[in-house]
Amino acid sequence: MPTPTIKALGRNISEWGEGPIWAGSRLYYVDIKGHKLIRIDPDSGIEEQWDVGEQIGTVAPTHRDNEVIYAGSSGYVRFNLETREKTRLADPEFDLRKTNRFNDGKCDPAGRFWAGTISMSKEEGTANLYCLETNGSCDLKLSKLTNSNGLCWSPDSKIMYHIDTPKLAIYSYDYDITKAEICNPHLAIDTKKHGYESSPDGMTIDSEGMLWVAFCHGGCVVRFDPLENKELQRIDLPCIETTSCTFGGDKLDRLFVTTGIKPNLVEADAGKVFVIDGLGVKGLPTSTYCA
Repeated sequence: MPTPTIKALGRNISEWGEGPIWAGSRLYYVDIKGHKLIRIDPDSGIEEQWDVGEQIGTVAPTHRDNEVIYAGSSGYVRFNLETREKTRLADPEFDLRKTNRFNDGKCDPAGRFWAGTISMSKEEGTANLYCLETNGSCDLKLSKLTNSNGLCWSPDSKIMYHIDTPKLAIYSYDYDITKAEICNPHLAIDTKKHGYESSPDGMTIDSEGMLWVAFCHGGCVVRFDPLENKELQRIDLPCIETTSCTFGGDKLDRLFVTTGIKPNLVEADAGKVFVIDGLGVKGLPTSTYCA
């Protein structure tokens, strides 16, 4: 098995980095607490930032040049990177803005943007998972959550994986990509039984169908076999708040990991993005919002 190498990228230090995606030969990610969207070219080192004026939980590319969709405190928003113009698309939790905000999310292989919310007061059962359809409608998919996290789909698009972080577990659902319907929830990975007391946070999947999970407060990313409920590989990082991960690079064989800053703890590269090379596996292409 190859020996992975780990290094920090760029100069930007996020208060709470999250939501990395690879699109157009560059890495996009967000700083939730810093209200920022960040884009970095790992080869040139060029970094760009946009202050969106609100907490931003996740971002997705669209088919339009210089445009993304993000989900944050005010719901789903179309954002022009050149003009900084915002177009509000959907805000299904308008009445819960004081307690909830959008958190993690991704586009499914058909181009719908799934995103879930988090109870900022950690009130159990008050968060939800939504799907923004390509026609602009927004549908509730899961309710009674607390901290929706870590969405991804299997390489054949027949399974959706999802994390509700306080449950310390990853669930799988049968997925109908034509109708965007999920059913038959199944406990795929019980992270606590694997010895992890820290929180499963952001997640991605590789081309072999194995899950890569970043553990918040755990300082690591872990590869799991979701069909066998088996831990395959663990990689420790030099800061404790590892928040999410995605594959990128020209060959989709580099794993990028976002991190945050733990209050009252000094760590040299906390808040930076790390890249792990030499894993010997590849990810899947990023799905784009199709509308």
